[in-house]
Amino acid sequence: MYRIVSTAIVCGIQSILVQVEADVCDGMPAFEMVGALSSEVKEARERVRAAFRNSGIRLAPKKITVNLYPADVRKTGTSFDLPIALAVLAAYGAVPEDYLEGILFAGEVSLNGEIRPTTGILPMALAAKEAGKQAVCIPIGNRGEAELAKGMAVLPAENLNQVIQMLETFHKDPEKAQNARAYERMGQGRHREGDCDFSGIHGQKVLKRACEVAAAGRHNMLLVGAPGAGKTMAARATATILPDLEEEEALELARIYSVSGRLGQREGQFFARPFRNPHHTISAAGLAGGGAVPKPGELSLAHKGVLFLDELTEFKREVLEVLRQPLEEKAIRISRSGGNFCFPADIMLIGAMNPCGCGYYPDRGACACTPAVIRRHLGKLSRPLLDRIDLTVEVKRLPLAELIGGGTEETSEAIRNRVQAVQKVQGKRFAGSGISYNSQIPVPYMEEFCPMEQDARKLLQDSFERLGLSARGYYRAIRVARTIADMEGCGQIRRVHLMESLMYREIDRKAWEL
Repeated sequence: MYRIVSTAIVCGIQSILVQVEADVCDGMPAFEMVGALSSEVKEARERVRAAFRNSGIRLAPKKITVNLYPADVRKTGTSFDLPIALAVLAAYGAVPEDYLEGILFAGEVSLNGEIRPTTGILPMALAAKEAGKQAVCIPIGNRGEAELAKGMAVLPAENLNQVIQMLETFHKDPEKAQNARAYERMGQGRHREGDCDFSGIHGQKVLKRACEVAAAGRHNMLLVGAPGAGKTMAARATATILPDLEEEEALELARIYSVSGRLGQREGQFFARPFRNPHHTISAAGLAGGGAVPKPGELSLAHKGVLFLDELTEFKREVLEVLRQPLEEKAIRISRSGGNFCFPADIMLIGAMNPCGCGYYPDRGACACTPAVIRRHLGKLSRPLLDRIDLTVEVKRLPLAELIGGGTEETSEAIRNRVQAVQKVQGKRFAGSGISYNSQIPVPYMEEFCPMEQDARKLLQDSFERLGLSARGYYRAIRVARTIADMEGCGQIRRVHLMESLMYREIDRKAWEL
């Protein structure tokens, strides 16, 4: 008897539907599996056999053939166990064929028949929804992420016997299995434990201003200063002034975390923008993603949020160079023999570093580094990478009186409200253009979206040679000025806006041209 069951395989953060065909006939007892299968998929044969036996399911010895198609897509992972088991049971007549219609199955089967969680359930559930399926049958441990695919019935099961019972119940009364809204379980809170608030940062007005500018226009930022000056605290606080994720953005981010098996990390912060802070010993693959079956790296895990690289000069140069293309394209592209994979990486990069080996330059009272040592330290960052950073901010150590001053500082919530207002202005300006933030304005649209007063234009022309700006740096200065103008409520970029924008490039020039 021939039967067919639907499942899916994850490619990048998308999912492709896969059909599991099973044929059972008389002949020499055997269990053959075909269809471009990896070793772990082939091993499903033994897992399914043992699961049947330990679940009390007795099947007559026959010739079993299982095929997974499309055959040109390599099948990897253990999520095929459950659909293979159901296809075989249906081919034996143990499960009625109409019980399987309109349902996508995914999950790993243990030797005792338990259904174990697997990665990538959310993309599979969304693919099932797009294909017009009514329900997904998945491990109970993946229930929360499957329910994020609104409008789908979710059948969470603990073991094979329960799957069969649930299929019978769903067939008789589909309404009973309709899923609950999962956003409450994932949580709508935006704050994480340990969040820093700008109210805890005393003084540092220039630093706070730069953080607000960077957040308002989603600009990349580099903080340069002595140890203990507050760089890390400011970077963490910047994540708290970013507006919440839109529902579509949150769902895209959930796809990434589902594929990487880290969706549990988003519990209680579904609409909060991610903040990732990898250690400087991370590899290029850990940052960009990779592996035989590519998985998202830190760049993608920080999608729509902040990627904070502390001690930037301690990262290996080849790791930092990985950033160059994603910062421009907002995506990571990985090629393997099995296909090409694309992971989103629309990040706001914040880097922090010391200005020299000891960390105290230009304070010659504390710094004994020679110019050659300082140049060697700063030379760890390439000019092409620096060109992709919009704001370079010098973070100075505070005098004791300012550090312990009793004045009240502005909270992150107050700053976030201003950032949100500025981003709404950008949203109206870019409506229908495919652009979301000032940092994304393409060069051909500069004249349209970044009109300048005449004296501002003259200042920019004079500064091009004086600061030694590259073409990329030139346009990034304009984008930052556009954000500053929006913060001041001005339609045109004025000289004062451009002066502030160029100030952030001036610090960059002073530090790197000793």
